[in-house]
Amino acid sequence: MKKPFFLSLMLALTFMGCKNEDKIAEAVNKIPLQLKVSRFDSEFAKATPADIPKLRKTYPYLFPAPDSVWVAKLQDSLQIELRGEVMNEFSDFDAELTDIEMLFKYIKYYFPKSEVPTLITVTNDVDYENRIILADSLLLVGLDNYLGPDHKYYTGMQKYIAAAMNRDFMVSDIANAFANKVVPRPRGRTFLDQVIYYGKILYLKDKIMPFQSDSRKIGYSEDQLAWAHANEEPMWRYFIERELLYSTDNKLALRFLDPAPFSKFGLELDNESPGRLGRYLGWQIVRSFMDRNDVSLQQLLNLSAEEIFKKSNYKPNK
Repeated sequence: MKKPFFLSLMLALTFMGCKNEDKIAEAVNKIPLQLKVSRFDSEFAKATPADIPKLRKTYPYLFPAPDSVWVAKLQDSLQIELRGEVMNEFSDFDAELTDIEMLFKYIKYYFPKSEVPTLITVTNDVDYENRIILADSLLLVGLDNYLGPDHKYYTGMQKYIAAAMNRDFMVSDIANAFANKVVPRPRGRTFLDQVIYYGKILYLKDKIMPFQSDSRKIGYSEDQLAWAHANEEPMWRYFIERELLYSTDNKLALRFLDPAPFSKFGLELDNESPGRLGRYLGWQIVRSFMDRNDVSLQQLLNLSAEEIFKKSNYKPNK
């Protein structure tokens, strides 16, 4: 009799969860929000040296250098080619804008006091580490960092870096920039503290970008996400058997949390694995905690890693 009861309970909880998500989606769609967008990249691409003073007046925060530097940029052949590639790829930006606007509606739902920034598209010499800059009132998006993983500008990069330079990940990158502003940095120094920190960020993305896939949230391909899911139990066993959760060894971040071509277990399976698998496990722990505890999103962000872990009753997928 226990199995049918348990199954009925799980189905009931799933149904309730779906109804709640539907209510949230309905409320989000009613939020009056229209994203202000300025295509500085295309304005600059069409400009002449005579237009620089006007552009400087419109976008003073983008012009720290003297006019002569910008005139040189206008006339530089490599810069002209870069702007042309961006114009070709992003002549139609509507799909991204729809999703970015939806992202900020969800942010507004969960964080009513948050300011909706003005989105400004730029080129930034393929500075992929700063592809997104989110200030209080400005969101700068470097479009030359989203030309596709096989683009000629990215041929000298490692493949795992180029793989993320895809317009499919733009909304996720913006969500990351927001998460970095609202998710407190770890208070402790253990591996668990860092794992739960990244788990909080990914869970936040569950809430503010539910309209996108899990693979886009974490920055994996579908195959990489499937690998993580299929190997969740042996990964977890690896961490437990080696007592890594409460270790303060800084090298663990390099092996399992930082961007990398693969995670470093020191096993034959390493080359098959995606990087950042510690973040994936942190995500599953936080999801398990939120499924089992009546806690708001804002409360979650301020809870300690230890409390989240102990109350998560996390059991890895087998």
